[in-house]
Amino acid sequence: MFRTLWTAATGMTTQQMNIDTISNNLANVNNVGFKKSRAHFEDLIYQELKPAGAISAAGMTHPTGIQIGLGSKVSSIQKVHTQGSFQYTGVNLDIAIEGDGFLQFQLPNGDIAYSRSGALNTDNNGNLVNENGYYLEPGITIPEDATNISFGEDGTVSVTLPGENESQEIGQIETARFINPAGLKSIGKNLFMPSGASGDPVVGIPSENGFGAITQNALEMSNVSVVEEMVNLITGQRAYEINSKAVQTGDEMLQIANNLKR
Repeated sequence: MFRTLWTAATGMTTQQMNIDTISNNLANVNNVGFKKSRAHFEDLIYQELKPAGAISAAGMTHPTGIQIGLGSKVSSIQKVHTQGSFQYTGVNLDIAIEGDGFLQFQLPNGDIAYSRSGALNTDNNGNLVNENGYYLEPGITIPEDATNISFGEDGTVSVTLPGENESQEIGQIETARFINPAGLKSIGKNLFMPSGASGDPVVGIPSENGFGAITQNALEMSNVSVVEEMVNLITGQRAYEINSKAVQTGDEMLQIANNLKR
């Protein structure tokens, strides 16, 4: 009888974590470069009361056994790195990656983090940085008197200076990709760090050798679908509710057994 209570409790815990994941997706629906998460589940161990193939009378065997499951758990929460929709902003320093790859940013401790958010700015020295002030890697400095900034599909950065008719190339954006981007570790601020599961970064030139192209004056929005997440939220809520009903049923059955003495 107590097996029912504990098994249903694992289902409630699992669905709670599922709803937590969905809530985080919805909270970041308008977050530039955000990648949604998806919870994966698996069943727990089984209590085997009779093994399949056990010998019965006259040398015959049972075709099936008796196994009672003990609930479920979350096996993993995976980042889904599908392409988000583009939003045209008209801002020269806004860029998006169309295809595979991550922009590289240098953290204050010197480590390199990776992001799909291309909302770039310049600091007081003209260095290209992200919204948190982390330097774009490799570093690119925009001249103070530049009148126009352009980004090529291959990541070349060019500016037009006063008195000149032709633009001048001042830097090259390099992007990185991973053999298993789902294995990247999220550290917040729209940034990812490599892990043992993601593999080492492979750095290359945008639009070449399978790397995505750079698009200027646009940002990649999150890949969260509100409709899909709302359906998942309702499903998770109902699953949580039905597991709570199983707990209630188990409690009522215990109450019946407890009242037999009366």
